[in-house]
Amino acid sequence: MKTWIRWAALSGVPTVALRMLARRGEPFAQLLTDPHARENPYPFGARIRAEGRLVRKSYMLVSADHEICRKILRDKNFGTTPPEAIDLPSPLRRLIRATDLRLASPVEPPSMLMVDPPEHTRYRKLVAGAFTPRAVARLRDRVREVTDELLDGLSERENADLIGDFALLLPIAIISEILGIPAAKRDDMLEYGNAGSPLLDISISWAQFRAAVAALRESQNLRVGHIERLRRAPGDDILSDLATGGQLTDRELLATATLIAGAGFETTVNLLGNGIMLLRDHPDQLAMLRAEPARWPGAIEEMLRYDSPVQMTTRTALCDSEIAGEQIRAGETIALLLGAANRDPAVFLDPDTFDITRSNARDHLSFGSGAHACLGASLARIEGTIALQALYDRYPELHHVGPATRRGLVNLRGYQHIPVATGAKRHAALG
Repeated sequence: MKTWIRWAALSGVPTVALRMLARRGEPFAQLLTDPHARENPYPFGARIRAEGRLVRKSYMLVSADHEICRKILRDKNFGTTPPEAIDLPSPLRRLIRATDLRLASPVEPPSMLMVDPPEHTRYRKLVAGAFTPRAVARLRDRVREVTDELLDGLSERENADLIGDFALLLPIAIISEILGIPAAKRDDMLEYGNAGSPLLDISISWAQFRAAVAALRESQNLRVGHIERLRRAPGDDILSDLATGGQLTDRELLATATLIAGAGFETTVNLLGNGIMLLRDHPDQLAMLRAEPARWPGAIEEMLRYDSPVQMTTRTALCDSEIAGEQIRAGETIALLLGAANRDPAVFLDPDTFDITRSNARDHLSFGSGAHACLGASLARIEGTIALQALYDRYPELHHVGPATRRGLVNLRGYQHIPVATGAKRHAALG
């Protein structure tokens, strides 16, 4: 019952209200609830931006403006928005506070994603060592090795799913090694990570919420056992350091491990899937990459800009302030539409065109900005560059053999399945 009440307060009741507003033509409500927005959110973002740089709705403020989003992400007067801080009617907020499920969720404190300084500063310093440029550079060869292994596996079949057989498996392997998770346990991590990811989304159904909570509970049980093993026999990994360092409580440690595990593959999986589909739809850009391989890093930035793996985030005003002429009261919530901001014509010329030669593509906000900027951004970039270049180098005859399906989420924008034929067996027969 507690789980259902929490879902009703966080998603069920707000979704009913949003759908009513959507029927009246309110674009942000449509963005959150309209199935068409799950396929293509960008026209909705453009409509919101046309309303103003910072738009006040009846339920929160919204911005699709690149400068405003970047400013708020970097402003110490704005903090994170854990569930109990969402600017909802008082009865719903009381229900949220009364139904803490005591799970190590990436979207609830003490997750680093949902706390502000000084707690955030302390957690980030403890984790940052695993994601320094030097540490990530050391992973480059391992990313290449895992990519080659996965591509070898694709050669043994006529058809493949580039999500389940490739895009998911690469980041899972790398983040598992960072966390000291044995290869035999990666399937469990993948299963529970996929099932729990809707918790990062908005307006999810009761069935999705219930399944996600159950998956999170199962993954938490697995991590408790894993942490106990690392305490008895620590390895050369960040989680061993955290488990034996004595600087985090058990709940803080579980929350940190859960966040690293989820964030470590969600962005990369969506980046790879979105990138594959963009190159399918823009063969001229793929031809350019084949002719000029040095353009791959820039292409990854344009993929991140054009179809962001994470579409939005929120911030809560910590004090009264003013931005873009709008008076903001302490406690008000602001939705920052990162995907829409990445197509702001004030920053990106011809923003609805996918152009791998774009000189300022790296100005995107897909990894956030400020104190909460994604720690794993450089690793995701390396994984994206190595994986996609190797895929198209290895399988020049790769072609799509059926409709790709999206995940059906609003915030985490990516694909569930991308069926392809690699052309490997045909090439081998001709050879």
